[in-house]
Amino acid sequence: MAEKNPDEQFFVSDMFRGREGGPRVRPDLGRVHESARETPVYRECDVLVAGGGPAGTAAAAAAARMGADVVLLERYNHLGGLSTGGLVIWIDRMTGWDGELVIRGFAEEVFGRLPRDAVAGPGQSEWGSRDPARAAYWSHRTSAFHGVVTWSPTIDPERLKLVSQDLLLERKVHLVYHAWIAAPLMEDGAVRGAIFESKSGRQAVRAKVVVDATGDGDLHAMAGARSETDIEESDIHHCMNTAWLFGGVDMTRWIEFKAGQPDQFAQFMRLGRERLHFFEKPFVSWRNDIALYMGPRQSGFSALDVDDLTTVEVRSRNLMSQHLDFYRANAPGFENAHLLYGAPQLGVRHARRLGSLAKVTRAQWPTGVTHQDEIGVSPCLSPKFPNISIPYGSLVPEKLDGLLACGRHMGCDATSHSFLREVPQCWVTGQAAGAAAAIAANRGLAPRSIDIRELQRGLLSQGVFLRNTTSAAAA
Repeated sequence: MAEKNPDEQFFVSDMFRGREGGPRVRPDLGRVHESARETPVYRECDVLVAGGGPAGTAAAAAAARMGADVVLLERYNHLGGLSTGGLVIWIDRMTGWDGELVIRGFAEEVFGRLPRDAVAGPGQSEWGSRDPARAAYWSHRTSAFHGVVTWSPTIDPERLKLVSQDLLLERKVHLVYHAWIAAPLMEDGAVRGAIFESKSGRQAVRAKVVVDATGDGDLHAMAGARSETDIEESDIHHCMNTAWLFGGVDMTRWIEFKAGQPDQFAQFMRLGRERLHFFEKPFVSWRNDIALYMGPRQSGFSALDVDDLTTVEVRSRNLMSQHLDFYRANAPGFENAHLLYGAPQLGVRHARRLGSLAKVTRAQWPTGVTHQDEIGVSPCLSPKFPNISIPYGSLVPEKLDGLLACGRHMGCDATSHSFLREVPQCWVTGQAAGAAAAIAANRGLAPRSIDIRELQRGLLSQGVFLRNTTSAAAA
């Protein structure tokens, strides 16, 4: 596999080829006939949000804050998606390479509510520091990259679940857990709600505007919007795995070993790869006695194939047990480790990306362009590049009306997806989609037809970081 340019890689890790060959081929076993049915309407609302991950939670919060009546459907029993149920508790960079906080708005609300002992990371005075000693210290704690200290904290996932839920309930969002999106409701070619399945049976929600925050782009795909599925082969953005936590560890001792004995650490990693083949090193969490494993990352699988999803789950859980035995026998600080928690949510990084009116591309990175319809700003992967402007058009389908898409299936190319899929960027695009949906519902407009200046003013009022604010403020 070809080496990826270090300037286009942020989180460097092993990738393991989990399955060779193309898509699975299944035998044609015929068809069964389903009778037509009438589906009861569960609720009517202004904005329906499908999915309660980082993007969906931010979307629901933003729409409700702008006065919309919001329903959020979530298939699990909690909010936060991969940042909670997927144990992606390392929250990627929220600062630019100069230390300026650019992931703001909903993200700041969340961190303003998290208890101090639920967050670990460098203090604000260190953000942007290039001091070699501080950068070296934080590089072993997932908060310094390319010699720069960043705001990339680790968090307690249970606290994030609670904070996210509290924010939505305070804003009168109607939460529906244990509800799986089954189909879009279509009217004159536009999305006007969705059908969902639950223990209560098959029901429907009618909505003026729908936000697809499913992560895999399920709803916009079912509604007929174009998707893009190409991947960056040398990047982990298309890999899958189930994350887990070990308890009873001493991460300070582990870091001392990893940083202070490089030869022994390299030997340890070689032995682990020889013994387990699919091998992963631990990362810090919000506590010294808990270790996080966000791999081994397996490639070659499809997030849209039920057999592939099952295979990754089975293999990941077997690897969790094998890693425990190996680390207890060989790793300083892990002598008393125990299985603490395996993520209930599979770590899917990529399935589809929206075929959108505009998209973020690799060609944009060095330009420093600020889009006229900017709805958020993302740090780029390397100090070599300026911050990235995210256009509203990346959330809008090329042709389909009544729907916006946000989160890791927003419109971008495969290379840019490597960082735009991360939790902070999902908060940014989710907040923008929710605000835009509320405006569209209130004005009786298609989402593509709203006034960008009104949207930008709404986002600014919610604390979002924007650069192209002159026209918005003047309107």
